[in-house]
Amino acid sequence: MFTDMLLPTSPRGNLHVAKTAAALYLDSMNKKFVDLQVNGYGGTDFNRPNLTATQLHTACELLDRDNVDAVLATIITDSIDRMCERIRLIVRYRQFDPLAQRIIKGFHIEGPFINENRGFRGAHPVEQIHPANTDEMNRILDTGEGLVRLVTLSPERDEGFKVTSMLAGKGLLVAAGHTDASLDQLKGACDAGLRVFTHLGNGCPMELHRHDNIIQRGLSLAGRLKCGLIADCVHVPMPAIANYIQLAGIDNCFVVTDGTSASGMGPGNYSLGEWDVVVGEDLVCMAPDKSHLLGSAVTMQRCLENLQNLVGLSREDATKLVCDNPAAILGV
Repeated sequence: MFTDMLLPTSPRGNLHVAKTAAALYLDSMNKKFVDLQVNGYGGTDFNRPNLTATQLHTACELLDRDNVDAVLATIITDSIDRMCERIRLIVRYRQFDPLAQRIIKGFHIEGPFINENRGFRGAHPVEQIHPANTDEMNRILDTGEGLVRLVTLSPERDEGFKVTSMLAGKGLLVAAGHTDASLDQLKGACDAGLRVFTHLGNGCPMELHRHDNIIQRGLSLAGRLKCGLIADCVHVPMPAIANYIQLAGIDNCFVVTDGTSASGMGPGNYSLGEWDVVVGEDLVCMAPDKSHLLGSAVTMQRCLENLQNLVGLSREDATKLVCDNPAAILGV
């Protein structure tokens, strides 16, 4: 059926990373990483139209080798047609690949129902961003064949919170992200079924009102929203992450990588959907003109180390953020 179904038997040697003490601790506790936002891994981009079965399998081999037990393959803003094409490819390849079935628990759909304003939209193409509607959302869900697990949208772009209510009614996770929703809009969305905040501290402009801003609003609802954090030392400075965790509470936070095809790789040129991604010696993923970040190159193992060594969390609390809490949110 497929021209590319010959699956590799071993991961690429140049990606080998020795296990740290923290990773060895996870082994001793029989724990694995769970990552709810993965755009790609180890040279594979889940958002490329020419994704092959071999590439998907290799990404899963590398995730498995790196102690990652479960991920949500993240599909980012594009035309609905192209988003559905990318979802359809992964669904088809996964059918024939037991390892992919075990590692990829489903999809995280990030966009296109987000805030279109500069700063809030991040790297999402403005020409494809538009208000939420149930018809397009249902088309995405149908294409996913039951594998869509999490949808990130902006509550202010979901009139009457219709899409949020529909998704929550189907038992799916709904997240606020790339948003400038007012506190009342966030509360209304929570009443409709909003349960998660996607990468708190990102998907917003560098300069905000010092008191009334989306970060403060999100933190004020931490009892109702689980706050996702990218712990790569780039997207949010570690002192800020420490503050967010302290304010929200360890049980109301979880860590994602927002990983791309550059994750686990070295400096070089990579992709994130239609974007070219340049990774320098600092392992930061940037647009070619250096104007903004494009996902990350971090691994969960490195996030765990950062949380302990740079944020100062105990090994137990750090493990909650990268293993226990995201697993509980996903239900695995």
